[in-house]
Amino acid sequence: MKAAIIFACLLAVAFARPNPDAEIVKLDSDVGPESYVYNLETSDGTKKEEAGQLKDVGTDHEAIVVHGSFSWVDEKTGEKFTVNYVADENGFQPQGAHLPVAPVA
Repeated sequence: MKAAIIFACLLAVAFARPNPDAEIVKLDSDVGPESYVYNLETSDGTKKEEAGQLKDVGTDHEAIVVHGSFSWVDEKTGEKFTVNYVADENGFQPQGAHLPVAPVA
């Protein structure tokens, strides 16, 4: 499971850098046997923060619970967008002022 956590961290960092001209200006990470934390900031204003921890979800079953956020600045408008999220046994649950919200029944 430790290898899966490390792989997830590295994969997330790779996807967090969409602009090939941007440089990483800050990268902090701490990976433990049952949790991880990382913060990334690039020269184009993109930021990503994430923390994950193993959670017991039943008999002999574990899931990783992730809390995080990412933000970027739109190149055309200069507007900053931020997405906060939780990913757990219930799926990926993003929230952001620019995201549509399903009506409450």
